[in-house]
Amino acid sequence: MSMPTPSVEYASLSPTLIVFGAAVLGVLAEAFLPRRSRYPAQVTLALGGLAAAFAAVVTLGTKIRGAGHTAVLGAMAVDRVTLFLQGTVVLVAIMAVMFFAQRRIGTPGPGAATATAGTVSTGPGRPIMPRFPGLDSFTPQASAAPGSQAEQQAIRAGVAQTELFPLTMLAVGGMLVFPAANDLVTMFVALEVLSLPLYLLCGLARHRRLLSQEAALKYFLLGAFSSAFFLYGVALLYGVTGTLTLSGIREALAAHGASSMALVGVALLAVGLLFKVGAAPFHSWIPDVYQGAPTPVTGFMAAATKVAAFGALLRVVYVALPPLHDQWRPVLWGISILTMAVGTVTAINQSDVKRMLAYSSVAHVGFILTGVIADIPAGVSATMFYLLAYSFSTVGAFAVAGLVRGADGREDADMAHWGGLGRRSPIVGVMFSMFLLAFAGIPLTSGFVSKFAVFTAAIEGGAAPLVIVGVVASGVAAYFYVRVIVLMFFTDPSANTPHIAVPGVMSKAAIAVCAAVTVLLGIIPQPVLDLADHAAQLVH
Repeated sequence: MSMPTPSVEYASLSPTLIVFGAAVLGVLAEAFLPRRSRYPAQVTLALGGLAAAFAAVVTLGTKIRGAGHTAVLGAMAVDRVTLFLQGTVVLVAIMAVMFFAQRRIGTPGPGAATATAGTVSTGPGRPIMPRFPGLDSFTPQASAAPGSQAEQQAIRAGVAQTELFPLTMLAVGGMLVFPAANDLVTMFVALEVLSLPLYLLCGLARHRRLLSQEAALKYFLLGAFSSAFFLYGVALLYGVTGTLTLSGIREALAAHGASSMALVGVALLAVGLLFKVGAAPFHSWIPDVYQGAPTPVTGFMAAATKVAAFGALLRVVYVALPPLHDQWRPVLWGISILTMAVGTVTAINQSDVKRMLAYSSVAHVGFILTGVIADIPAGVSATMFYLLAYSFSTVGAFAVAGLVRGADGREDADMAHWGGLGRRSPIVGVMFSMFLLAFAGIPLTSGFVSKFAVFTAAIEGGAAPLVIVGVVASGVAAYFYVRVIVLMFFTDPSANTPHIAVPGVMSKAAIAVCAAVTVLLGIIPQPVLDLADHAAQLVH
């Protein structure tokens, strides 16, 4: 039996190869560069690699003809949908890396040096705090026990955990492969490649170290279970169809019909994908992980992981499962309704801003699923636009939340302390309010156009009752978004009102870009909508 000769289309895979290449160079930089040179080298490698990858995505997009093509013996699909999602992931990753690179300003914690030269004021009436050269949101020494003498020494020495940059690039590489995977083995490998670095990144928070490590452990254990379900589903589908390619599965199911084993396999496969997107009832990890992880990592996960996971879900549903349309669609109806209800109702009771945003993201998964359920090309384009718009708003919202600090210099996400924050720091209050209004779907923001697009597609696809549920959920969700805005601007500041950490140039630029995209996609969304429509027009 002769084996096929491997054929690797390097040009078609250039965005992914560039990102993985930058990750490998980052690992080598950690191994061989002196400590003082690692930070600038890692930031340059990460941002340069991501910029080059985005340029490669754009170049490939100009060369795609027709329905696209496959690469690496059919393992990866190179089409307009893939490139749109890959471009979104890369842009979100650029914003996230700019927040990751935020330098440390504030008190180092118990036992550290007192304020001397090189200090910075944290706001009117606030104490002078020393400037430390470590990364702002990340622990200087992940292997040290929280609060230990070794950790305090690392803080005083200004150690920076720069390994997080190559870890992030590895995760981005997996996210680029995930929505492009054209067979289930490639999809599983991409799932693991994007997940494993995120498990580590979640445990690197500088603040609330024990909570961060608990979040990382929960995410790892539950992620391992979901991966096992996914892999078991792959095995069952292979046993039924005799193939792992998505197009081959479609042909086999169309020829032989849906057996009970095939349905079980699809159900187990869906568990792995729905876990990654954070749909109920597979969402239990989201609030704990989003709260405990470093805030920049939370924003990155909430945006980029959803884009990649929904891309993989779209490919499975639209390429492999059309013969099972009558079986999977009612299930997704129920999951979408449950996700919107659970996310919206639970968010109302939250007193922590990060947990509130976490449950908000669960509700948005339900809204995005309405676009998937439409099962028409308009549903694909609406879903892609929603993912792009939501990603920038999410990264910006978590970036602003990460700048809010208590008197001790630690992040303060307690909603009870945010009273008067908008009066004390009007720019930050306005920025955060803008992102919240986008989440609520208020007109002239990207959130309104996103929800209008997916709801319109769902109505065209015969899911009008689902749209009614979505509109009601959006109305209820507006309450807890507006509550935070009222708290910030219509409550007098108190002694507990936090101050704002001084952001670096890159952080300011990234927040400004996120805010600009949120507004522009609400005012002039048509160019991006047309781009998404053009990408999805050959679906089916």
